[in-house]
Amino acid sequence: MSGLRERKKRATREALMTVALRLALERGPEGVRVEDVAAEAGVSVRTFNNYFAGKYEAMAAGHTDRFGRAVAALRARPAEEPLWEALTQAMVEPWEGHSGRLGTTPDPELLASVRLLADEPAVRAVSMRAVSAADSELAAAIAERTGTDAARDLYPRLVAVTATAAVQTAVVHWLHSDPPVPLVPLLRAVLRALAAGLPDTARPDVP
Repeated sequence: MSGLRERKKRATREALMTVALRLALERGPEGVRVEDVAAEAGVSVRTFNNYFAGKYEAMAAGHTDRFGRAVAALRARPAEEPLWEALTQAMVEPWEGHSGRLGTTPDPELLASVRLLADEPAVRAVSMRAVSAADSELAAAIAERTGTDAARDLYPRLVAVTATAAVQTAVVHWLHSDPPVPLVPLLRAVLRALAAGLPDTARPDVP
Protein backbone atom coordinates (compact mmCIF):
# COMPACT_ATOMS: atom_id res chain seq x y z
CA MET A 1 0.00 0.00 0.00
CA SER A 2 2.81 2.41 0.84
CA GLY A 3 4.32 1.78 -2.61
CA LEU A 4 1.03 2.69 -4.30
CA ARG A 5 0.77 5.83 -2.18
CA GLU A 6 4.29 6.90 -3.15
CA ARG A 7 3.56 6.32 -6.84
CA LYS A 8 0.43 8.45 -6.58
CA LYS A 9 2.39 11.22 -4.87
CA ARG A 10 5.05 11.13 -7.59
CA ALA A 11 2.37 11.19 -10.28
CA THR A 12 0.70 14.22 -8.67
CA ARG A 13 3.99 16.06 -8.39
CA GLU A 14 4.87 15.26 -12.00
CA ALA A 15 1.46 16.51 -13.15
CA LEU A 16 1.86 19.80 -11.27
CA MET A 17 5.38 20.28 -12.65
CA THR A 18 4.24 19.57 -16.20
CA VAL A 19 1.26 21.93 -16.05
CA ALA A 20 3.28 24.72 -14.40
CA LEU A 21 5.99 24.52 -17.05
CA ARG A 22 3.54 24.35 -19.93
CA LEU A 23 1.57 27.36 -18.71
CA ALA A 24 4.79 29.29 -18.10
CA LEU A 25 5.95 28.62 -21.65
CA GLU A 26 2.53 29.60 -23.04
CA ARG A 27 1.83 32.69 -20.92
CA GLY A 28 5.16 33.70 -19.44
CA PRO A 29 5.94 33.09 -15.76
CA GLU A 30 4.07 36.16 -14.53
CA GLY A 31 0.89 35.03 -16.28
CA VAL A 32 0.65 31.79 -14.32
CA ARG A 33 -1.42 31.46 -11.15
CA VAL A 34 -1.19 28.63 -8.65
CA GLU A 35 -4.97 28.26 -8.95
CA ASP A 36 -4.63 27.61 -12.70
CA VAL A 37 -1.91 25.01 -12.20
CA ALA A 38 -3.89 23.18 -9.53
CA ALA A 39 -7.11 23.24 -11.56
CA GLU A 40 -5.49 21.87 -14.72
CA ALA A 41 -3.74 19.17 -12.73
CA GLY A 42 -7.06 18.20 -11.13
CA VAL A 43 -6.08 18.97 -7.52
CA SER A 44 -6.78 21.65 -4.93
CA VAL A 45 -4.56 24.63 -4.19
CA ARG A 46 -3.95 23.07 -0.78
CA THR A 47 -2.59 19.96 -2.50
CA PHE A 48 -0.36 22.13 -4.70
CA ASN A 49 1.04 23.76 -1.56
CA ASN A 50 1.86 20.35 -0.14
CA TYR A 51 4.31 19.82 -3.00
CA PHE A 52 5.66 23.28 -3.84
CA ALA A 53 6.26 26.54 -2.01
CA GLY A 54 5.04 28.52 -5.02
CA LYS A 55 4.61 28.56 -8.77
CA TYR A 56 8.25 29.32 -9.53
CA GLU A 57 9.39 26.27 -7.60
CA ALA A 58 6.99 24.14 -9.64
CA MET A 59 8.24 25.68 -12.90
CA ALA A 60 11.87 24.95 -12.05
CA ALA A 61 11.31 21.52 -10.54
CA GLY A 62 11.84 19.58 -13.76
CA HIS A 63 15.29 21.11 -14.16
CA THR A 64 16.36 20.91 -10.54
CA ASP A 65 15.05 17.38 -10.01
CA ARG A 66 17.46 16.11 -12.63
CA PHE A 67 20.36 16.85 -10.32
CA GLY A 68 18.76 14.72 -7.63
CA ARG A 69 18.28 11.91 -10.13
CA ALA A 70 21.93 12.27 -11.15
CA VAL A 71 22.98 11.63 -7.55
CA ALA A 72 20.88 8.47 -7.45
CA ALA A 73 22.28 7.40 -10.82
CA LEU A 74 25.86 7.87 -9.58
CA ARG A 75 25.20 5.70 -6.54
CA ALA A 76 23.81 3.02 -8.86
CA ARG A 77 26.87 2.93 -11.15
CA PRO A 78 29.25 -0.05 -10.82
CA ALA A 79 31.72 0.43 -7.98
CA GLU A 80 34.67 -0.49 -10.22
CA GLU A 81 33.83 2.11 -12.85
CA PRO A 82 36.29 5.05 -12.96
CA LEU A 83 34.93 8.12 -11.19
CA TRP A 84 34.72 10.47 -14.14
CA GLU A 85 33.17 7.88 -16.41
CA ALA A 86 30.57 7.08 -13.76
CA LEU A 87 29.97 10.77 -13.05
CA THR A 88 29.55 11.64 -16.72
CA GLN A 89 27.05 8.85 -17.29
CA ALA A 90 25.15 9.78 -14.13
CA MET A 91 24.97 13.50 -14.93
CA VAL A 92 23.77 12.89 -18.49
CA GLU A 93 21.28 10.11 -17.74
CA PRO A 94 18.43 12.29 -16.39
CA TRP A 95 18.61 14.50 -19.47
CA GLU A 96 18.56 11.55 -21.85
CA GLY A 97 15.29 10.45 -20.30
CA HIS A 98 13.64 13.83 -20.88
CA SER A 99 11.68 13.15 -24.07
CA GLY A 100 13.55 12.88 -27.32
CA ARG A 101 13.98 16.57 -27.93
CA LEU A 102 17.15 17.09 -25.92
CA GLY A 103 19.14 14.57 -27.93
CA THR A 104 18.24 16.20 -31.21
CA THR A 105 18.39 19.74 -32.57
CA PRO A 106 15.64 21.68 -30.75
CA ASP A 107 12.95 23.84 -32.28
CA PRO A 108 13.98 27.54 -32.19
CA GLU A 109 10.56 28.57 -30.87
CA LEU A 110 10.85 26.11 -28.01
CA LEU A 111 14.30 27.46 -27.16
CA ALA A 112 13.02 31.04 -27.18
CA SER A 113 10.25 30.13 -24.73
CA VAL A 114 12.62 28.24 -22.43
CA ARG A 115 15.07 31.16 -22.50
CA LEU A 116 12.34 33.51 -21.27
CA LEU A 117 11.56 31.14 -18.44
CA ALA A 118 15.22 30.57 -17.52
CA ASP A 119 15.84 34.33 -17.43
CA GLU A 120 13.01 34.94 -14.96
CA PRO A 121 14.80 36.04 -11.74
CA ALA A 122 12.45 34.14 -9.43
CA VAL A 123 12.91 30.91 -11.39
CA ARG A 124 16.68 31.36 -11.41
CA ALA A 125 16.74 31.94 -7.65
CA VAL A 126 14.79 28.74 -7.01
CA SER A 127 17.06 26.81 -9.36
CA MET A 128 20.23 28.08 -7.72
CA ARG A 129 19.03 27.07 -4.26
CA ALA A 130 18.12 23.60 -5.48
CA VAL A 131 21.42 23.12 -7.31
CA SER A 132 23.34 24.21 -4.21
CA ALA A 133 21.54 21.55 -2.18
CA ALA A 134 22.23 18.99 -4.91
CA ASP A 135 25.94 19.84 -4.73
CA SER A 136 26.03 18.59 -1.15
CA GLU A 137 24.28 15.34 -2.04
CA LEU A 138 26.52 14.82 -5.05
CA ALA A 139 29.62 15.48 -2.93
CA ALA A 140 28.46 12.81 -0.48
CA ALA A 141 28.01 10.29 -3.31
CA ILE A 142 31.45 11.15 -4.73
CA ALA A 143 32.99 10.74 -1.28
CA GLU A 144 31.46 7.28 -1.02
CA ARG A 145 33.05 6.25 -4.31
CA THR A 146 36.45 7.74 -3.58
CA GLY A 147 36.85 6.85 0.09
CA THR A 148 37.01 10.49 1.10
CA ASP A 149 35.03 12.51 3.63
CA ALA A 150 32.61 15.05 2.22
CA ALA A 151 32.71 17.05 5.46
CA ARG A 152 36.51 17.25 5.80
CA ASP A 153 38.05 16.69 2.38
CA LEU A 154 38.07 19.28 -0.39
CA TYR A 155 38.02 16.83 -3.31
CA PRO A 156 34.43 15.51 -3.29
CA ARG A 157 32.83 18.95 -3.04
CA LEU A 158 35.22 20.39 -5.63
CA VAL A 159 34.28 17.65 -8.10
CA ALA A 160 30.57 18.02 -7.32
CA VAL A 161 30.51 21.79 -7.76
CA THR A 162 32.52 21.73 -10.99
CA ALA A 163 30.37 18.94 -12.44
CA THR A 164 27.09 20.73 -11.73
CA ALA A 165 28.59 23.99 -13.01
CA ALA A 166 29.59 22.21 -16.22
CA VAL A 167 26.03 20.97 -16.70
CA GLN A 168 24.62 24.43 -16.02
CA THR A 169 27.09 25.94 -18.49
CA ALA A 170 26.10 23.41 -21.15
CA VAL A 171 22.42 24.22 -20.65
CA VAL A 172 23.04 27.97 -20.96
CA HIS A 173 25.11 27.40 -24.11
CA TRP A 174 22.35 25.18 -25.51
CA LEU A 175 19.71 27.83 -24.85
CA HIS A 176 21.67 30.52 -26.70
CA SER A 177 23.29 28.55 -29.55
CA ASP A 178 22.61 29.88 -33.01
CA PRO A 179 22.01 27.70 -34.91
CA PRO A 180 20.49 25.41 -32.28
CA VAL A 181 22.42 22.31 -31.18
CA PRO A 182 21.36 19.12 -29.35
CA LEU A 183 21.82 19.25 -25.58
CA VAL A 184 22.85 15.69 -24.70
CA PRO A 185 26.02 15.63 -26.87
CA LEU A 186 26.90 19.04 -25.47
CA LEU A 187 26.59 17.74 -21.91
CA ARG A 188 28.91 14.85 -22.69
CA ALA A 189 31.39 17.20 -24.36
CA VAL A 190 31.69 19.61 -21.43
CA LEU A 191 32.03 16.78 -18.92
CA ARG A 192 34.73 15.14 -21.06
CA ALA A 193 36.59 18.44 -21.17
CA LEU A 194 36.29 18.77 -17.40
CA ALA A 195 37.52 15.22 -16.86
CA ALA A 196 40.53 16.01 -19.04
CA GLY A 197 41.47 18.83 -16.68
CA LEU A 198 40.50 21.67 -19.02
CA PRO A 199 43.88 21.99 -20.74
CA ASP A 200 44.61 25.28 -22.49
CA THR A 201 43.74 23.78 -25.87
CA ALA A 202 40.49 22.15 -24.68
CA ARG A 203 37.63 22.83 -27.03
CA PRO A 204 34.66 20.49 -26.49
CA ASP A 205 34.14 18.41 -29.61
CA VAL A 206 30.43 18.92 -30.15
CA PRO A 207 28.74 17.49 -33.25
